[in-house]
Amino acid sequence: MGATAHSLFGNIAAEDRMHLFLNGEPDGKKIVNILDYRKEDVSVAANIPMQSVRYDQKMPTELRDRIIEWAVAINLVSGYFKDDHKTMLWFKMVNPLLGDISPRDMIRVGRFKKLYKFIQTALGENTR
Repeated sequence: MGATAHSLFGNIAAEDRMHLFLNGEPDGKKIVNILDYRKEDVSVAANIPMQSVRYDQKMPTELRDRIIEWAVAINLVSGYFKDDHKTMLWFKMVNPLLGDISPRDMIRVGRFKKLYKFIQTALGENTR
């Protein structure tokens, strides 16, 4: 059985619906703001020291990589809902399928990979 286009390219959103990238670079401040994170939250979620949290050209590579991942996940969910408000509501609401924790809080406590797999599986099931 061959792989479908969705399964091959389902790990990134078809478009930047939430406008989280500027000239191909993640807009760290916007991404962190829409997730309603404080500097402490970002430090824990990205597993970097709090004093390293910054969103300019000197942003640590580890933080940049995490922020890109978060932006991709947000855009994937946004591609499903096609509504910014519903997308962010989904990230902020407690989800029983995630163990009664919100997707936003899963990222915040460092469980992004589990959340990302959940999003991919859910989107894959909704395209069949």
